[in-house]
Amino acid sequence: MLFDLSPIFALVPLVIYIILAFKDINAILNVTICVLLSAIITKQPLMEMGNVINEALGSFLAMIGFIIMLGAALGEILKRTGVAEYIVLTFMNRIGINSERKAILAVMICSCILVTLLGTLAGANAIIAPIVIPLVATIGLTPSTLAVIFQGAGATGLFIGPYSPQVVTIMEVTGLSYGVYLSGVGIPLALVCWIVTLLMSQRIQNKTRNVYAYDDVEKPNTDYNSTSETKRATIVFFLSLIVLVAYGIITQGGSSYAIVVMFTTAILTGIAGKLSPNVIFETLVEGASKMVSLFIMFVLFYPFITFISEAGAFDALVELLQPLLASESSILFSFIATLTGIFGIGGAAAAQTVVMDNMFSTLANNLGISTTLWALILLVGSQITSFAYPEADMLGQMGLARSKDLKNMVKFGITLTIATVILVLIRSIFS
Repeated sequence: MLFDLSPIFALVPLVIYIILAFKDINAILNVTICVLLSAIITKQPLMEMGNVINEALGSFLAMIGFIIMLGAALGEILKRTGVAEYIVLTFMNRIGINSERKAILAVMICSCILVTLLGTLAGANAIIAPIVIPLVATIGLTPSTLAVIFQGAGATGLFIGPYSPQVVTIMEVTGLSYGVYLSGVGIPLALVCWIVTLLMSQRIQNKTRNVYAYDDVEKPNTDYNSTSETKRATIVFFLSLIVLVAYGIITQGGSSYAIVVMFTTAILTGIAGKLSPNVIFETLVEGASKMVSLFIMFVLFYPFITFISEAGAFDALVELLQPLLASESSILFSFIATLTGIFGIGGAAAAQTVVMDNMFSTLANNLGISTTLWALILLVGSQITSFAYPEADMLGQMGLARSKDLKNMVKFGITLTIATVILVLIRSIFS
């Protein structure tokens, strides 16, 4: 440590990162600043940073960043082949959106399904928005309601998607299989999120019906007819995804298997949609390029966390927290760890999970916290931050829904935050 400081001071760059994460600052710039600060405080040779980045490119966090890029690439293929539009309109028409309640339910299902398949909230809802807005506007659904649906229902897809970055990260750090994760972590949280979103969207629709409305929205495409190529591509997309995911579950394919699933599915779907090889790969690159900044951020995050961890900062933090948790209460620990994740750690959810695991996993093991409860704490602590604060994810979904109603969005976020913390406490009581 610089000037022989206590290891706890290695957490200073992390604190700065958290503060800047909630400010209007570029994510890559934020991480770069904090990597350099952590390197200086922990006396890392700055001229060796090239070797450190080289190592980071082969890290788990870099792989998560690459998976996020592939999710965006797959989404672009679905958009180019018409598969995404076909999936959305099929579900909307099957439900029959002739009332506000059915419109809410239809959009919730579409958002959840597409986010589950692509593993990206912003990417999936960006595809859905221009398709559903003309349809729900004719029913009278308000932008305020649609924004709530996009964030809440979309998040349920992130909780259960087999290869969403957050699920892959939690399975990696906890060692849980996908089946155990689903039954003990993903589905319980998704159900809570789904119910709160459904109730709050209906409530907000009633409150905003005569206050906000879509103006000059394009007319819905009532004459939509899917081509044979689109239908074939959709079938190939679902079949290839189901087969590959099932194979991965049976063979217990690791987190890196997600790369095989997404890349193979994208190529097969493109071929079925009669895209030429050149167009397929140009489309993949076009989609992936939208997430390059996140990939770079994850690569830089590896040395950031490594420097802090190797300095002994997380061990020192655990020692400081010991008196607070002297009662050895799993309930108190679950409460503190969850709130620390939600309100005390900002940034990308997968990165938040890694930070939380470094901070609290030793204490969790010492207190005998079950693996599924710890996974639930990690999931709530990292994902619910975007509901507790009006930050990028929340504002992004408002933008996609063309909503300016931040007040109702915050009310929804706070309600969901409270509900999910209660779920963690109930699980800790009966764990």
